[in-house]
Amino acid sequence: MIVLHQIDPIAISLGPVRVHWYGLMYLLGFLAAWWLGHRRIRAGRLPGVDGNAFSDLLFYAMLGVVLGGRLGYVLFYGLGELVRDPLMIVRVWDGGMSFHGGLIGVLVAAWLWSRARKLHFFDTMDFIAPLVPPGLGFGRLGNYVGGELWGKYTEAGWGVVFPTGLPEAYRGLDPAALKAQFDAGALDAFARHPSQLYQAFLEGLVMFAVLWWFSARPRPRYAVSGMFALLYGGFRFLVEFVRVPDAQLGYLAFGWLTMGQVLSLPLVALGLFLLWRSHTAPVLQPQPVAPARGATP
Repeated sequence: MIVLHQIDPIAISLGPVRVHWYGLMYLLGFLAAWWLGHRRIRAGRLPGVDGNAFSDLLFYAMLGVVLGGRLGYVLFYGLGELVRDPLMIVRVWDGGMSFHGGLIGVLVAAWLWSRARKLHFFDTMDFIAPLVPPGLGFGRLGNYVGGELWGKYTEAGWGVVFPTGLPEAYRGLDPAALKAQFDAGALDAFARHPSQLYQAFLEGLVMFAVLWWFSARPRPRYAVSGMFALLYGGFRFLVEFVRVPDAQLGYLAFGWLTMGQVLSLPLVALGLFLLWRSHTAPVLQPQPVAPARGATP
């Protein structure tokens, strides 16, 4: 089945104020992390840390995601564009966020927060890891709604026709004319892999299910972080085979290697190393938080 993508990227429009679905997806990701994190705090999965301290951690992580994600995109994918238009670095509403840059931002934020509270950095990261996949999934849904980061053409008889990915001759058509062309079958040859949905499924749903199950009982230090790095790196590397590389970079080597794959390989290696390292590491035992006096159990 072939689908024509005609989704308005603006969720709410109140005069000059426009709220994009992409921003709402980020908000949903942070809310999911807040709710899941407080559940883990109450279960004592990060001993010595209460809800207020976790809220501080989440705030710093949010800053790390936004600042690191944008800076990472500029450094990894958009240096040429930055030279031509320096103000593009602040136009986050136009899209352009890097997971790998956001990850570095979160690592820095978690390291500073852990250092201030004299906690082992990887105890913090093992706690955070299961909270991240929902945000990744929502983010990829935001990419899909925005009609960006689409995949390669597919000849499988199914796919999505993205207006932003059509040849120039079709881009000036209004939605009704475009729909008429689609209904006539003229756009079937331009159906693409909805790689954003593949990533939402793998990086969001599958990673969350695996990591939440894996972390349900105490694991040695480094193990949960290692599983996260291994899964994300592996899934991202595979999906890149059906995803169109960034136009300003293209393929880096062999006619198929993308920047996303280059940045994911170190994550796979790191994940394997951390899982190996966990075999001789201590296991952090949960210390459930007692309910406040007078609270209803």
